[in-house]
Amino acid sequence: MKFKSLFLVVLILPLIFSCEQELKPIDVIEASIKYHDPSNNWDTFNGQLNITMTIPDQPERLSDIKINLPDEYFYVKASRDTLTTIYEVSGNDCRISFNGETEFSEQQKKDYRLDCDTAKRYRDYYTYLYGLPMKLKDPGTHISDALEVKTFKGKEYLVVKATYDEAVGSDIWYFYFDLNTFAMEIYQFFKTDANGNLDPASGEYILLTEEKVVNDIKMPKVRAWYYNKDDVFLGTDVLN
Repeated sequence: MKFKSLFLVVLILPLIFSCEQELKPIDVIEASIKYHDPSNNWDTFNGQLNITMTIPDQPERLSDIKINLPDEYFYVKASRDTLTTIYEVSGNDCRISFNGETEFSEQQKKDYRLDCDTAKRYRDYYTYLYGLPMKLKDPGTHISDALEVKTFKGKEYLVVKATYDEAVGSDIWYFYFDLNTFAMEIYQFFKTDANGNLDPASGEYILLTEEKVVNDIKMPKVRAWYYNKDDVFLGTDVLN
């Protein structure tokens, strides 16, 4: 996409381009990282997140999370109704407790997913979503060469497409950036079929509103989840 077609966008990009250069997805990602993580704190992040998850017709889930990236440490205490689960991951080791107990029956393990694989999935989930857009520079992430301008719910965005190594995941993701600030305001993913093609009836989109500054990083305060297929509302995460 040549400079002339993105003249107004390039005027506000905090990078210098000549008239013959193209605005590339990596430039948008870098500008977004500069907005969200101006002090480059993510790689050494050591902090706490308190998240309230609301799902229609279900009790709220309160999650107290600790992430220490230099020490490869992750902790989440999730409480819903009378149930409290703690997952703790330190390097490759994990510890789990359920309502204060550390010994579980096989049925409890199955019903409440009390295993190390689940603990590591929670670690990967929270560090990925709250580490965006910085995580888009991780190994195994493949950014498309094409930068798109799309209108989503009446607003225009710069859109970057990402795919991943098989070991990371098979979903196809799209990241939507504000034209003026380069803040990440939406992300969206689609599943792929047996042939690796995008399934347009699959996946979800997540609207990011408001911000909370944690360790000098601007994180989304509110994340609202919807199905791509029919815009059905799934739930909301609020960073308290």
